[in-house]
Amino acid sequence: MKTPLPDYLSETMLGCFDGGAVADYIPELANVDPDQFGVALCTPEGTQYEAGDAEVEFSIQSASKPFAYALALETRGAAGVEAHVNVEPSGDPFNSASVDEETGRPDNPMINIGAITTYALTAPDDWTAAERFEHVRAGLSAFAGRELSVDLDVYHSEIGTSYRNMSLAYLVRSIGHFELEPSEVVAGYTRQCAIRVTARDLAVMGMTLGTGGVNPVTGQRVVSEETAQRVLSVMSTCGMYNASGDWMTDVGIPAKSGVGGGIFGVLPGQVGAATFSPRLDGFGNSVRGVALFERLSQDMGLHLMGVPPASDAAVHTFTIDEAPETRVVLAFQGPLRFAQSERVLRAFEEIPINELPVHLDFSRVTSADRVALRMINEGIRRLGLDGHPLHIDDPKDVLRRA
Repeated sequence: MKTPLPDYLSETMLGCFDGGAVADYIPELANVDPDQFGVALCTPEGTQYEAGDAEVEFSIQSASKPFAYALALETRGAAGVEAHVNVEPSGDPFNSASVDEETGRPDNPMINIGAITTYALTAPDDWTAAERFEHVRAGLSAFAGRELSVDLDVYHSEIGTSYRNMSLAYLVRSIGHFELEPSEVVAGYTRQCAIRVTARDLAVMGMTLGTGGVNPVTGQRVVSEETAQRVLSVMSTCGMYNASGDWMTDVGIPAKSGVGGGIFGVLPGQVGAATFSPRLDGFGNSVRGVALFERLSQDMGLHLMGVPPASDAAVHTFTIDEAPETRVVLAFQGPLRFAQSERVLRAFEEIPINELPVHLDFSRVTSADRVALRMINEGIRRLGLDGHPLHIDDPKDVLRRA
C-alpha cells in the first residue's frame, strides 16, 4: 500500500491562494522564481513526507533565528542569554529597534535586533569571527542532519544593503549587551541568514526541537531538552513577528518564518512541518505558507491548544501460516492520534501488494480522534484496492466513531 500522506499534501497545496511579493529589498531574493512551492513533514521517528518543491534550496533568513538562539543558550545558559536578550513579544515589525526602556535589552531573539545580539552570544567573546560563524554553521547542520553551506550571492547582496541591521547592532553595542565589533557581528549574522536549506531540512530541524533536541534522522543530540523547550516557547509567542498572535490563534503551532519564503512549525512529540513559497505578505511571512499551515492545522488537528497529549499506541504485525490460508495480522493497542496513526499507515505500507488476506485487530484500541479515523480508514480503503481480502475486528466500533 502507498501511504496517502504525500497525496494529501499535494492536494492541499492546490487550494492555497497565492499573493504577495518576493523580498525585493534584498536584490538577490528579487530574482527567485516566485512560483516555487513545497511542503515537508518529519515525524519523531525521522520518517519524512513531502510534495512540490520540498527539495529546492533557498536562503534560510530569519528561520535561522531559533537555532542560533538554541546555540546561544547552550553556550551561555538561559540566564546568560536573557541578561542581554528578553523573551517578550514586541508587537513590532521584524526590523524595529524594539528594546526595553529600562535595560536596553532587545525584546526577543526572533526580531532582528534580538537576533543580531543573539548571534554575538553563540560563542565565547574571545573566539574569532571565523570560529564563531563556523560554530553556527555546524550547529545548524547538526539540526538538519547534513552539511549546510552559505549562498554567497545572497550574502553579498544582503550585506551590501545592511544599513538598518548595522544601525541596530551599533545601538545594542552602545548599551553594552555585547562586546564585539558591530560590523563583525552583522557580517556573521548575515552569513547565518544566507545559509541554504530546503523545506525538507527545515522539517527535520524543527522536529529536532520537537523531540527535545535529538535529531530524529541521525539520532544525534544537538541541544538539551531544556534548550529545545525554551526555544519552542519563544517561537510560540514571537516567531511570526507582529502576526504572532493571529498565527497562534488560527494555526496554533510554534513556528518561525523567513523572508526567503520558508516557514517551519513544530508540534512537540508529533510532527515537524515546513513550507517554501517566496511571495510574502506585509508581515514578511510566506502567503501560501501561512495558508498551507492553516489547512494542516485544521485538517490534522494540530492546534497546540486543541490536541491532548499523545500516548504511544502499539502496532503488532505478524503472519499466520496455517490451514486453510496464510494471512497477515496487525493488532493495535492504545489511543490513536496523528502520530500513532502515521505509524499504523507505515505498517500498512510494509504489506506487499498481493492477494494475501489481512486481519486488522482494533479490539485493544482505547480511542481514536477524527484525524486518526480519516487516516486509518483511507489506509484500509487502499489495502482493499491493493487486492487484499480484509477482516476487521472492531468490537468497540472505534472506526465508526465521529
